[in-house]
Amino acid sequence: MQNFAVLLTCFNRKAKTLAALTSLYKSYEYYSGNCTMSVYLTDDGSTDGTRKAVSEQFPKVNILQGSGDLYWAGGMRHTWAAALKGNYDAYLLLNDDTNVRQELFEQIEKTAAYCLHNFQQKGILIGATIDVNTQKVSYGGSLFNNRFLATMRLLPISDKPQQCELGNANIMWVPNTVVDKIGMLSEGYIHGMADYDYTLKALKHKIPALVLPGILGECINDHSDPYLKLMKLSFKDRIKMLYNPVGLDFSSQVHHMKKHFPLRFPIFYVAGWFKVVFPKVYYNLIYKNRMDLENS
Repeated sequence: MQNFAVLLTCFNRKAKTLAALTSLYKSYEYYSGNCTMSVYLTDDGSTDGTRKAVSEQFPKVNILQGSGDLYWAGGMRHTWAAALKGNYDAYLLLNDDTNVRQELFEQIEKTAAYCLHNFQQKGILIGATIDVNTQKVSYGGSLFNNRFLATMRLLPISDKPQQCELGNANIMWVPNTVVDKIGMLSEGYIHGMADYDYTLKALKHKIPALVLPGILGECINDHSDPYLKLMKLSFKDRIKMLYNPVGLDFSSQVHHMKKHFPLRFPIFYVAGWFKVVFPKVYYNLIYKNRMDLENS
């Protein structure tokens, strides 16, 4: 590793953002390799004092001002676009609610060498995180159970690198050679799905995506079941939730399905509206069975 940039975006999560940055700098200080780290953070209109607190506690962070409606995918594209001007050797995508462990950069260095040796090229590296409340893997790399149904399973922790098809960008290392081939996060995604798209796009270009060994961060999976909430809403509010970027983010998912699963898209689109019209039927007959399949 030589010069790399860390990319984050945030909105009104001051305490979590500061904790994430604290763990990041501790991990960098722990790493004995010869490299230079630059940090770029898009603050998308926070009103809780995040920008001021970050500038005071981490004055070296390059704080970028968002438009206020970027959400996660837009915020990360905004951050990445700014960092690209620095012509770095690699980019570390990091969620602002993820606290990395001190051995992160050592594992990245080792796995990058493993990837180069075994695949004759650099690849995307994904760090797995654990939910400290449940002690279960919360984010990382996944494999498809069924590509047509787009069901997947999260890979368990291993002491060796594992190939994956889908990667969460809670911790995602991207070398500049990958960016040269496939660019940064794609347009068309508002909040979610852009990280899954990125690893799928890489695989289409024969670029490997590997899950780093061990647990390399802590991130609580605090996403409540949206379909339980959907059943309690009025029809009008269910439509709003369908298209809300922090709800079901239907626009991003439609874009994702058209791009990567075109044969399944008609079924997906009908199912999207079916869950709005018949939320209880969808939850009991379809959603619960899908979750059982992914967790099996």
